[in-house]
Amino acid sequence: MTSLFDRTYPRTLAAMVRDLPARVEPGETVEFWCFEDEAARREAEAALKPRGISARIRSAYKPLVHAFLEELPRDGLAAVRVAMPVVAEAVEGRFALEAYPLSALVGGASLAFEPGAAGLDHVVTLVGTDGRESRHTVFAPNVVRPDHTGARILSPSGWLRIGRSGERPRIDEAVACEIETLFLDVMAAIAAYPFAATEPQFERLVIEAAIPAIRRPLGYGDEVADTVEALHEELYFSLLEFFARRSGRKDGARDLRPGQIVPLIRASDGPASVSVRLEAFTADDFVYVDAGGPLDQAQAPLAPARIAAALAALGGEVFAAHSREGRKVAGAFFDGEAPAVAISGGQHANEATGVVGALRAAAALKAVGRRFSVTPLENPDGYALFHRLRRDNPTHMHHAARYTALGDDLGHRFDATGEVFELEARRESFRRSGARLHINLHGYPSHEWTRPFTGYVPRLFALWAVPKGFFLVVRHEEAWSAFARTFIERLARRVAAELPEMVALNARQMAAYRAHVGRIPFDVIAGIPCQIGGATRATAAVELITEYPDETIGGPAFRLGHECQFRTAVAGAEIFAAMLDEASATA
Repeated sequence: MTSLFDRTYPRTLAAMVRDLPARVEPGETVEFWCFEDEAARREAEAALKPRGISARIRSAYKPLVHAFLEELPRDGLAAVRVAMPVVAEAVEGRFALEAYPLSALVGGASLAFEPGAAGLDHVVTLVGTDGRESRHTVFAPNVVRPDHTGARILSPSGWLRIGRSGERPRIDEAVACEIETLFLDVMAAIAAYPFAATEPQFERLVIEAAIPAIRRPLGYGDEVADTVEALHEELYFSLLEFFARRSGRKDGARDLRPGQIVPLIRASDGPASVSVRLEAFTADDFVYVDAGGPLDQAQAPLAPARIAAALAALGGEVFAAHSREGRKVAGAFFDGEAPAVAISGGQHANEATGVVGALRAAAALKAVGRRFSVTPLENPDGYALFHRLRRDNPTHMHHAARYTALGDDLGHRFDATGEVFELEARRESFRRSGARLHINLHGYPSHEWTRPFTGYVPRLFALWAVPKGFFLVVRHEEAWSAFARTFIERLARRVAAELPEMVALNARQMAAYRAHVGRIPFDVIAGIPCQIGGATRATAAVELITEYPDETIGGPAFRLGHECQFRTAVAGAEIFAAMLDEASATA
């Protein structure tokens, strides 16, 4: 193990309670914004009161949402209008997305966003069902600073105001809270380390941190204002960007191979702390917890041994590769009626409904004598990390488990030379089956995805920042363009007819998406969002990619997720075969 950085940070809220009496003059009041839950903030207000200080302490994270949860009325509203802050450095749509899921928190009231004045204030107009209007100002504490890419970004920050009521504050300044400082220090420490020029630069880069945190359920779907999760996402993707720039690649380069980045973040009631270290891979001695019960009833991700057993029980011609960490990547080929399809799951290992869906679809296609291959878990190293991360935070997205132990996206390894590890299983799947359709089962976050300290909206992934229901993507070779359009239309209509519960979920999530994004930048067919176009990265002519909002869900929601994956895979195989028969009949 090599230690890169180790530090403890005083708790900002505690320091503020300690130091405020020396800064506040008689007759003044205090407003303070920080990254802590409401209970801790109210406790701090109570601690200041006996010392003669009247303070209101608010959340610096998602301040408009917290204002409605803690201060503004939500009952008896007919309409809510929000004039949003206007700041040149803000990412497009930033403040409307930061207000998510406000549209679902104001009951049946209409919600409208519009640009406001320059500065950091939301001006909120509430219209009651009795016609009465009231106006409220909600401050959004932010600072403008350069990030690790050199871009000037608008970042949420702590803030302090001290002054007399009705007057301009005597003190009105940003306060760097422990979570902000910790993030910036980690990035600086890693930037200063002399990593090797060749990839991968490490086996594991571990960032273990504890922070005073906000972890507040928002009363809508799976939404939780959670700064533990936000810091995980921020560190992981910021470090990918750092290593991409260091290698001369663009941000978001999915062939980047730095090694496995592992942010281990937890909440703390005391000071914040962080350690950054390089570690070697360790033996797989983790005790996995399986979903249990029949496969079609699974309400949680499957343990690796369960996946292996379910695949072995299907039979077929077994093939295998190995991962970077030495785990088996198993698949099977089944001969039968053409045309063949190839089914894969677990390319992104934190998208677990596709693994179950692939196994269930394989059983169904085998039963009807279809020619196909299946690789239900393409990324076992990422899947092992996913289970480890879920032990501490079972409902988080865990994007650090998304890619392989090399740090790259398996689906972008096609130009790789030398040992290709997991990719060999996908190549063998196509070699044996000759599939012209690849059914690639994926997922995406079931709740809001934020990167608070680099502009809030996740870079290059803005489309996936908030859920919008079960999503279908078809990529294809150029000659298959007309075929692909008909294929996805037929598929969407069939799956929608079979799964009304999914269509209802889609409608709810798209309504909230529309309210906060303002437009639907994709086709909607039979209530299912769809995208068509772009070359397939597989060796098949057509690639069907499913995207279910499954990061990370459990219970009946997980079961609905793999039901959608299963039914879509089976329907996709059947519709593809029928369309090829039609084309042959008219040729």
